[in-house]
This record gives sequence, C-alpha cells and structure tokens, in this order.
Amino acid sequence: MLMNLSGVLSEQHRPIDETVLPELESIQLKSRVYPVIQKEPVHVTVAHRKDRELQIQADGKVTLRIPCDRCLEEVEYEFLLHFTRYVDLGCSDAELREGFDESDFINGYHLDVDKMLFQEILMCWPEKVLCGEDCRGICNVCGQNLNKGSCDCEDTGLDPRMSVVRELFKNFKEV
Repeated sequence: MLMNLSGVLSEQHRPIDETVLPELESIQLKSRVYPVIQKEPVHVTVAHRKDRELQIQADGKVTLRIPCDRCLEEVEYEFLLHFTRYVDLGCSDAELREGFDESDFINGYHLDVDKMLFQEILMCWPEKVLCGEDCRGICNVCGQNLNKGSCDCEDTGLDPRMSVVRELFKNFKEV
C-alpha cells in the first residue's frame, strides 16, 4: 500500500491522516514464510517537522501464524503495532543523525506502508513463541509431540560419566 507524500512535502505541508488496510499476506524471512491470518486497518499520520523531516505515526494490529519453539505446533501471534518514526529525507540512511530512523520505506514521494509494517514486525518479533507455558515440547528421540501423549522411547537420563560434574554443582549450589 503506497501513500502519496506530495502534500506533506509541498510548500503547504498538509498533514496526512488516513486509515488504510495493509496488503501484507505473509512475512517472508530466510528461514520460512509466516502467513498473515488477520490484519486490521492501520491508522497512519504523517506530519512535517522542518526542512525535509517527517514524523510518521502508525497504529494497527496484525496476527501471524508462527510455530511454537518447543513443539512446533502453529500459534496465532498478535502484533500490536503502535510506533512513531522520525525520518529526514534530506540525508541518506548512512548519514542518519541521532533520533532519526531509517527511511527505506519511503521512495521519492511515496510511503510504502507494508514495508514500514514489515520492519516494525521484525523489530517486535518475540524471542520465544510458546503454545502455552506448560508446553512439553517434542521427544528428542522420535519427535512425538509430548503435549499430545507420551512416547515409548527409552528415557536415556543423564550420562553416568557426568556424575562427578553433577556432584560438584550440587556441593556448590547456592541456597
């Protein structure tokens, strides 16, 4: 979704206050593609600050399907997007001053809302996605999802050769 910035960048500096529906269908990373299963209209405001500096605010919500980090079951993860970006179109991303953000989602007089949302989703990406706090994961021998039932794999336990190290940790354990 492209927004025309010519009104903001003109002599009149007319601010933009629009609600747009993003066209994002998926988030593609090197490892895999994460489908967008729900997206709400995004409220975007663009205001002129000075020279070629802009303030961009956006509010919206996007829900992706991401696999659980323990059991690999699909989880619906909701990204609440509420952010403000300050960009200076007068300088390149390599010359950015402190307090300004990259502006690679702006090309000429057009703001690419989908590219801006993609970057925000990447910055908000969770370190760990779990289907539940009590997720038991998968068996490291056969791959059975332990949330759905146990497997018949032999419990290997700990290596007996590590008993000396285990005793050291037990003796120096803080109370």
